[in-house]
Amino acid sequence: MPTDLAEKRVVVTGGAGFLGQVVCDKLRGRGCREVLVPRRQDYDLTREEAVARMYADMRPDVVLHLAAEVGGIGANRANPGRYFSANMAMALHLIEHARRNEIDKFLQVGTICAYPKFTPVPFKEEDLWNGYPEETNAPYGIAKKAAMVMLDGYRRQYGLRSAYVLPVNLYGPRDNFNLETSHVIPALIRKCIEAKERGERQIECWGTGSASREFLYVDDAAEGIIRAAEVMDDPVPINLGAGFEITIRSLAELIVRLTGLAEPGHEAQAIRWDPSKPDGQPRRCLDTTRAKELLGWEARVPFEEGLRRTIDWFAQHRTDANARL
Repeated sequence: MPTDLAEKRVVVTGGAGFLGQVVCDKLRGRGCREVLVPRRQDYDLTREEAVARMYADMRPDVVLHLAAEVGGIGANRANPGRYFSANMAMALHLIEHARRNEIDKFLQVGTICAYPKFTPVPFKEEDLWNGYPEETNAPYGIAKKAAMVMLDGYRRQYGLRSAYVLPVNLYGPRDNFNLETSHVIPALIRKCIEAKERGERQIECWGTGSASREFLYVDDAAEGIIRAAEVMDDPVPINLGAGFEITIRSLAELIVRLTGLAEPGHEAQAIRWDPSKPDGQPRRCLDTTRAKELLGWEARVPFEEGLRRTIDWFAQHRTDANARL
């Protein structure tokens, strides 16, 4: 039977973050009266003592583990050790203490970075183990994938009910717009808006623009996560994606146009590519058949509409966004 989250005490790690805020809002919209968010200043989830104290203080029935230490290509290159150890430690302690506290269900958010570098497109969940991830984000991706293995073992040995989802690259309002750690869409939006304000007509982008990516609007991702927590009992990997891909070059030109940095037809001239920087994984596009079959879920927000909402939010909340940096 589906889990009625409205009747549960739900802890959302990372609930104050970009994706977490939307998940918490949607849980409350479903009638969930007890949505609890452990803040980092109170509970450092990389430390077992803090995780044990969090479970004792909050007494959750369900844990949705969204918290992660993550960034774009540059941040992954600069912090491979930290990104592995922090993400592995959080999952290790949270899952073990979920077992000790006999909670009803644990949901782990994974990452598309866990897929092999040359996974056939569209990515199918059964290809997760068919090679090594793209090198710049392999430590992060493998740490997240190890959490799925742990949940599978705990389900088989201890009966811990769990779910595991792999959202593709997310975007939307309240994203991280820090140029040092952000992903490509918020970074491009900020670069374009600030260049336009300075009277500049060109921005610089990493790589060649030839790599492709798929992007999922944050509200759609939150719906998929909650649905998995409601209906899944086993950590079967489930892709959450929008079912399309776009090259980084085309994405950059689209954002240049939507932000007004360049007139239609002149977008390409507004971008200077730096091929000495990496492109990352060559392609990313997901097969979302399993999500439709097991969750009854699919993405709903059109890409250009989602981009407009994100651009409008950043333009209207520059002070808030900069304060978060």
